[in-house]
Amino acid sequence: MTLSSRIVGEFASIEAGDWEALDHRDNPFLSHAFLSGLEQSGSIGPGSGWTPHHLALFEDGQLVAFAPSYLKAHSHGEFVFDWAWADAYQRLALPYYPKLLTAIPYSPVSGPRLLTRRSHPAPEALREGLVKTALELVSEYELSSWHCNFVQAEDRPALESRGLLTRQDWQFHWFNEGFADFDDFLERLRSRKRKNIRRERRQVHELGVEFRCLRGSEVGEAELDFLHLCYLRTFRAYGNHPALRRTFFASIATALDDRFVLVIASRGGEPLAMSLFLAGGGVLYGRYWGCMEELPGLHFETAYYQGIEYCIRHGLNAFESGAQGEHKLSRGFLPRQTRSYHYVRDERFRAAISSHLEREWAWMDEYREQLAHHDPYRRDDA
Repeated sequence: MTLSSRIVGEFASIEAGDWEALDHRDNPFLSHAFLSGLEQSGSIGPGSGWTPHHLALFEDGQLVAFAPSYLKAHSHGEFVFDWAWADAYQRLALPYYPKLLTAIPYSPVSGPRLLTRRSHPAPEALREGLVKTALELVSEYELSSWHCNFVQAEDRPALESRGLLTRQDWQFHWFNEGFADFDDFLERLRSRKRKNIRRERRQVHELGVEFRCLRGSEVGEAELDFLHLCYLRTFRAYGNHPALRRTFFASIATALDDRFVLVIASRGGEPLAMSLFLAGGGVLYGRYWGCMEELPGLHFETAYYQGIEYCIRHGLNAFESGAQGEHKLSRGFLPRQTRSYHYVRDERFRAAISSHLEREWAWMDEYREQLAHHDPYRRDDA
């Protein structure tokens, strides 16, 4: 097998047909529409601190492997926090940025990162080739580091074989156990959790809030305006930079269609709140929520309970509602591990960070044990 590597500076240069030949497990964040939409809308690119620098392998001119990658001028929008590492470099007057990142921008969602062509006879060799290309790039450009975030199991051997540092964290995911409806799900919960959810849902209903669930092709200009307004309001309320443009949301709504799920809450005919979900591979992913007015229970209903109902109604296996959020535990979500991998070029920093990560692993394991004491489900098999 003779491979050639190439840096792809514009995702749109990859033909959609060539992209569909890669095994991205129907993950909507790895769709051609999502990745090209980020660049073409200006949500990433010049001035954003995200410079597309995708790693690609070709065999006889055919695309056989790809890792979505970026040269980063900061650590925003990654959800695997390395600010302390950057600060340590700065205190020694050494450059931490730019660094190389393999990830999906602004998306704390696990998925394939070292993508290979379906039915290729040597997928593991292709993954190893992508890792080799990344490490060579770090050396050639004299970058501080390479980071591969939210990695699924099939990519781990190629990363671990090269000695990359491993980091773990926990997210909260909901799993569909073949529930007939929302009440069936509630019956599996402990009594206090069940009563609290019913109280929250009742509060929203009594305030006269109604919900519409729209797929991408049903989203019009008014709904797009409202989606983006809520997105902007939420990010600015927390002092964060709202990087995604309205044109990005418009492009993926059209392209993803039934994998783009927009829930809009209204009262008296006026839109009040929204949640945006993406779907694929049997999973619903919660991405953005926002509202024009805070009401009791509105966030939980719009962002969580509507998503759970959608999964039950459409037979989806799981609901990943995003990063962090211990409050999700009492609402039927369970902790699941996420992993990222890190190559640090400077041996001194690599040793120090490795020591820190060993302690962090112990803290994360203790945290998981603490969460186990708050399992929201009945385990009496009654």
